[in-house]
Amino acid sequence: MAKGRELKGRIKSVENTRKITRTMEMVATSKMKRAQDRVVAARPYANSLTEVIANLYTPELAERFPLMRQPASTKKAAIILLTSNRGLAGAFNANLLKEARSLLAKLSEQGVEQELHVVGKKGLGSPANRQSPMPQSSSIR
Repeated sequence: MAKGRELKGRIKSVENTRKITRTMEMVATSKMKRAQDRVVAARPYANSLTEVIANLYTPELAERFPLMRQPASTKKAAIILLTSNRGLAGAFNANLLKEARSLLAKLSEQGVEQELHVVGKKGLGSPANRQSPMPQSSSIR
């Protein structure tokens, strides 16, 4: 008889876990929908801002202000890698690390000196697990 009671308890526990998981998925979906709506609402503003900046930039202005010029060649590059500290963001972190590796490889091929700044525990922990760790100059947890 104790076996039946234990089995019923386990079944009930699994059902409760399923309900909680379903609720968490609904909350995440709602948050994602709100974030997407905000991005869509901001598009006209971003497009207008891009147009205004494009109209302001002229080659004559770039000659007067050095910060507006494109450098002839890049000698040194700083890369800031922002990863999460925890949570259900495995694919997010994996894609960030993959992109950072490809960018570092591209810069190495071009002979550019690299400086990597990592923010987030997942970004700090991942390179240590790999054969070829990413160069690291500073880190923030």
